[in-house]
Amino acid sequence: MTERARKYLFDILFATDMIEDFLKSTTTFFEYENDLKTKSAVERQLGIIGEAVNKFEKEQTGYQLSYSREIVNFRNRLIHAYDSIDDSVVWAIKTNHLPLLRVEIEKLSQQ
Repeated sequence: MTERARKYLFDILFATDMIEDFLKSTTTFFEYENDLKTKSAVERQLGIIGEAVNKFEKEQTGYQLSYSREIVNFRNRLIHAYDSIDDSVVWAIKTNHLPLLRVEIEKLSQQ
């Protein structure tokens, strides 16, 4: 795997760490929905994840990340259709998908 590809994996892990840190004291969807600063920070890190996944895929490493197309598509929505982002979708990503992505990236980083 190239050094650049490893950097993108690191960027994904770092962004997931940041999201976890931002949401440490936010335990409910209601709290998240009403905290504009935290929402903005989480959305920024999700955008970084989407961009890093996109760049990782272009590195031709021979590794395919699960749901890479969906991750990149969501990044594009965050950036280009920001006014149509549903907070419940972001909360579901944080709750259901980021932990799985993190495990996948950690395993891949060890190769």
